[in-house]
Amino acid sequence: MSSPKLFEPLTIGSLTLPNRIVIAPMCQYSAVDGCTTDWHIMHLGQLAMSGAGLLTIEATAVVPEGRITYADVGLWDDRTEAAMAATLESVRRYSDMPIAIQLAHAGRKASTDLPWKGGAQLPPGHANGWQTVAPSALPFAEGENSPTALDKAEMKTIRDAFADAARRAARLNLAAIQIHMAHGYLLHEFLSPLSNRREDEYGGSLENRMRFPLEVFEAVRAAFPADRPVSVRASGTDWVEGGWDVDETIALFQELERRGCAVAHVSSGGLDPHQRIPVGPNYQVPLARAVKQATKLPVVAVGLITDFEQAEAIVGTGDADLIGLARGLLYNPRWPWHAAAHLGARVQAPPQYLRSQPCQYRNLFDV
Repeated sequence: MSSPKLFEPLTIGSLTLPNRIVIAPMCQYSAVDGCTTDWHIMHLGQLAMSGAGLLTIEATAVVPEGRITYADVGLWDDRTEAAMAATLESVRRYSDMPIAIQLAHAGRKASTDLPWKGGAQLPPGHANGWQTVAPSALPFAEGENSPTALDKAEMKTIRDAFADAARRAARLNLAAIQIHMAHGYLLHEFLSPLSNRREDEYGGSLENRMRFPLEVFEAVRAAFPADRPVSVRASGTDWVEGGWDVDETIALFQELERRGCAVAHVSSGGLDPHQRIPVGPNYQVPLARAVKQATKLPVVAVGLITDFEQAEAIVGTGDADLIGLARGLLYNPRWPWHAAAHLGARVQAPPQYLRSQPCQYRNLFDV
């Protein structure tokens, strides 16, 4: 029987992944003033023992105003960098899993309360709120405080903040960077005609709407070591008529590929509360497949991928090169172990846990 594609290694630049399972970034809303805490040591630590090929740190704001909530992680100064360095030191002491980071700015979807407190937008006058910014002064939802439309000087400041965070990520010896251009956050807001109504060279045509996100990518790519990958997560569609769509997503990744993008991570939605998403297993895979067919980029598919055979089929048939797991790994942090056992593959495990290997899977763990 041939070996499962899901557990074949993949090399991207200087980064070699032992398998095709990527732990997608998952916000924990547990930072203090942008600094990671003991929660992040526990959270990232357990995921770093999962046997996946890559662990991605949650959406990390490049400026304080770029946080989704007041409890988001940041990487904008020496203090936030030192906190993340301490977290990484603890995780790396017992795991050699490659670790990446997602750099982000929440745009008009910033300044919200914690999800388990309702997640509502907090107005600028609130103790935990602030004035949001966006390409245009259009709120995400009716009744919310309108964002301030960014001028070019402010855009340059944000672009430079992305580059500065990339330099900090390099000092932290992170293996890769993912730039967040999805889910209705700032860079996605520039891309979609639903949220970008600018009348300058950053609005209107597709070329203009892509201009600022591409400038941010170029700044990050220039600031991060050339042999380490910089990838992009984009929404393949807004799921709203007249919004960002898969053809524009393809055009974006073709432009990113020309500029040195290493991986395309294809998600969807998040920009407009009127979205109609046909949620179900593999519902975003066609978007990943479309990008893969139109570029030479390795592609990550994500979204309700929960079954072992399902994941193997996605990479085995060439719909994508990697699969991203998020909530499924929170529910089952040993998903890669179970997938390897089911598919007849091997997976890395901490030596402290080798005795957990069931008798029917004696060749499951790499020692």
